Order: sequence, then structure tokens, then C-alpha cells
Amino acid sequence: MQTKLLSIFKYQNSRIARYIRRNLVIIFFAIVFIIGLVLFGNQFVLMVQESVERGIPIQELMPLVSFNMIRDLSLVLSLSLFLAVILTISQLYKNSEAIVMNSVGLNDKHFIVFIQPLVLLSFILIFFLTIYAVPWANQQKNIMEEETNNASEFSFITEGEFEVFKQGDIVFYASESKSLDTAGEQNMEEIFIYAFDKENPVIVLASEATKYIDSESDSIYLRLKDGVRYQGIPSNENINILNFDLYDLEIVSGELKNSVAVYTKIEGKSTLDLIKEGGRYANAELQWRLSQPITVLILSIIGVFLGKVSPRGGKGVNLLIGVIVFMLYYNGLLVAKSAIELGQNDSTIGLWGVHLLMLALLLFLYQFRQRKISNYLDKISIFNKKEKSHA
Repeated sequence: MQTKLLSIFKYQNSRIARYIRRNLVIIFFAIVFIIGLVLFGNQFVLMVQESVERGIPIQELMPLVSFNMIRDLSLVLSLSLFLAVILTISQLYKNSEAIVMNSVGLNDKHFIVFIQPLVLLSFILIFFLTIYAVPWANQQKNIMEEETNNASEFSFITEGEFEVFKQGDIVFYASESKSLDTAGEQNMEEIFIYAFDKENPVIVLASEATKYIDSESDSIYLRLKDGVRYQGIPSNENINILNFDLYDLEIVSGELKNSVAVYTKIEGKSTLDLIKEGGRYANAELQWRLSQPITVLILSIIGVFLGKVSPRGGKGVNLLIGVIVFMLYYNGLLVAKSAIELGQNDSTIGLWGVHLLMLALLLFLYQFRQRKISNYLDKISIFNKKEKSHA
């Protein structure tokens, strides 16, 4: 066994190994550039849209794009390496180069050894990203978003425009909106509100309104002054009319804001803090961070097996299968992570069960490539349809 391993590793610095690694690096960086460009463009468009909607200068939101790119970089590298391995091995078979290599004794095991330096380098890089860089980026993003929200918390209501809150249950309009005062409260005049109270339409008219945040519940309220509240259909005789001096209306629930903050705080914590903290959310996030570099090792071997194609076979079929495998793998990890957070899955099993399933798939592909499965089926009588010949 030791002699066999040494015979494999002696090809590590051979000309063939360098040729395969050079092609892998070129394809890898090409895929990273394409995916990164698409991802950056998508993030930039979303930031421009948010800048317009919330009235925040685009230069203040641009750092968020950088933090999001760091957050998604590990996923981009993992997918790019997986697709690059498939394309590199497929190109060898398409050009009949792999067939010549197989004839001189170079097979899948040698291909796996040839690409291991790049795989290990990617493993170390993604491990650094998920353990240190991504939590730091999420932490900085949370801090910046909090500062941005504090700066714009009272400025997203624009005068002369209809604003929608609580998923369309409240429609708000102010003809005038004064500049922020020293207390940070936005003052508005000539208010019109259309809302629902127990499925009954409510129309509120007020001369003035002030938007503020409740310190206890963290909810955002509108304090209306000198107005009238109509409840019911205007043509209905049972319509309720209420004249008021002061009337508070909640437009953003503090519970919703706090529930979203739980996930963002966990994602921004350091790995050491997650180990010390424990709990469902911390365990799920910790396993998610450790799982991403592990996927690189498993997917790189699967990519070698998926890369074998016939020179006359269809183009891109193995690449499509690779994308499906990658999506199933990562979606399985996300589902397992959510199950831990909701308490539906034991943290000891956690995301490791998904890795075991992928290792089982890897073993199946290896047995299939070695044609051992067909040999097993031939030994089973129910699959052996050959008739015995008699002399």
C-alpha cells in the first residue's frame, strides 16, 4: 500500500501534473471573475435601489457591498473550484488526452492527487474566510447598518408620497415634512392614513404628526395630533367617528426588528465566542462555518468523477449535473442549519449528516467508475439474463 501511494505522489511535480494544474487555475479564475461580476452587479443594483428608497447617499451604502462580497466569497470560491475541476477533467477527455493518460496508468486517483495542492490551498483560504473574515465582515456590516438606520430612521417618510407599512396594512401620506429637530423626531403636517383594524377599514386625518421610537418595545410610532378617526365603510350607517387630540399608531413592530437581529448578531460573532456561548443558534452557526471548507474537499473529488465524459458525448451535461449536486449539497446544509436553530434536529447530528450523505454519493461514484457495481449486479441471478450455452 505504501509503495502504491509513493508511486502516485511521485507524479506530483511531473509535467502532466503541472499541465493539469495550470488549466485548472486558468478556468478557476475565469469562473471566479464571471460569478463575482454577476454577484457584484446584483449587490450594486440592490444598494442603488435601497439608496433611492431610503434617501441615503450611495457612497454611504457602498461599503455594505464590500462586506456582502466578503460574506459570499467562500461560496463563490467553492462553486468555482468545483466547476473548474469538472471542466478541466472534461477537457482532458474531450481532447482524448485523458485516454492517453489512462493507457499509461494515470487514472482518477492520479488526477485527484494532481489537483490536491490547489484544493488544499482553497481549503485553507475558505477556512480563514469562514472562521475569521466572514464573521468580521458581518459584524462590520451590522455596525454600519445600525448607524445607517439611526441616521435614516426618521427620514424614510417623504413628503408628498404615499408610504406603505406592515406589508400594505397601513398607507401613509404627508403633504409636508419638516427637517429633523434636535430630538431626532420627524415632524409632518396634513396627514392622511388608510389602515385596517380587525379587517375594518380605518381612515385617519390629522393636522400634524411626529414619528418616534418607543424605548421599551423598540417599535416605531406615529403620534398624530388634532385629527379625526373614521372606522368602517363611509357609506355604512354604523361608521365610528372619533375626534382626538393625540393618537399613537404603530407602523413598525419592535418584535419583528428584534427577531431579525438575533440572526445578524449570531453571524457577526467570532468563532471563539460561539464556542463559549453554546445554544442552538451558536451551534448551528459554528457547524455552518466548519462545513464550508469541508465541502471543498468532498466536491473536488466528486468533480473528478463527474469530469469523465466520452469524447463524443453531449457537452455540458456533466456541468449541469455538477450544478445540481452543488445546489442540493448547500441547500441540504441550509436546511439542516435551520432545523438546528428551530430545535428540530439534534446538534450532535447537525450538518454532519449531510456530509455523510455526500460521502456516500462519493463512494457510489467511485464504485460506479471502477465498474464494481455492474460486477456486483452480474453476480446477482435476478440481474443476470445471460443464457447458459451448452457444448
